[in-house]
Amino acid sequence: MASVASCSSLNSASLRLRSSSNKKGHEAGRRSRLQCCLNDRQLQAPSGLHMQEQCGAKRREIVLQLGFAALSLQSLASDALAETGVKQDLQVYVDDVNKFKISIPQDWLVGNGDPSGFKSVTAFFPKEDSTSNISVAITGIGPDFTKMGSFGKVDAFAENLVNGLDRSWRRPPGVAAKLIDCRDANGFYYIEYSLQNPGESQRHIYSAIGMAFNGWYNRLYTVTGQFVEEKSEAYGSKIEQAVASFRFI
Repeated sequence: MASVASCSSLNSASLRLRSSSNKKGHEAGRRSRLQCCLNDRQLQAPSGLHMQEQCGAKRREIVLQLGFAALSLQSLASDALAETGVKQDLQVYVDDVNKFKISIPQDWLVGNGDPSGFKSVTAFFPKEDSTSNISVAITGIGPDFTKMGSFGKVDAFAENLVNGLDRSWRRPPGVAAKLIDCRDANGFYYIEYSLQNPGESQRHIYSAIGMAFNGWYNRLYTVTGQFVEEKSEAYGSKIEQAVASFRFI
């Protein structure tokens, strides 16, 4: 089991979402303010005399950022739900600007944002249950990272991600993170894991992480689908299928 270096401190940043009824996500609706913790440090390509050590440290830093982004985006849908009521009649959501598509359940709400720290964040969630949602977060990344293999094999990547989130060993214990499954397919790393804060319901996470070049720089796409354990029958398979459907266009 791979270990993870001490966690980087996260700065608080606000982002704004707008509800949308257009399949391509370009029409703005009412805005609602969301708060999430992001690490806004830019990712630079490692250089210097200790290239290998810096590469390893940079990989660990990016993996930790992905994990904390998943935690911070948990509140995204519930916050947006307070002020938006526009339903979506969608099967496939296409983002021509960010060059991706994803199949989502019909009648789910869609929120687009221009956040600090991320290049883009898009959220999908049912009106009746804000604890279940899917988000697509895009971050810029240094030129040394050209494919997912730049982060190492999927097993080590997944272990570092989940170990970096786990705080169950503390006294008093914090969030418990457990890796369930991981695989490498179609240029994506697919990771399944769970998170549980003491005294709260267990949260199940499906994640797909991939990389694409937009003509100017590499971008890392993190698709995160989550639901609480008691909602697994209603949303589990829908969210798993939606995350697996994500593709670049």
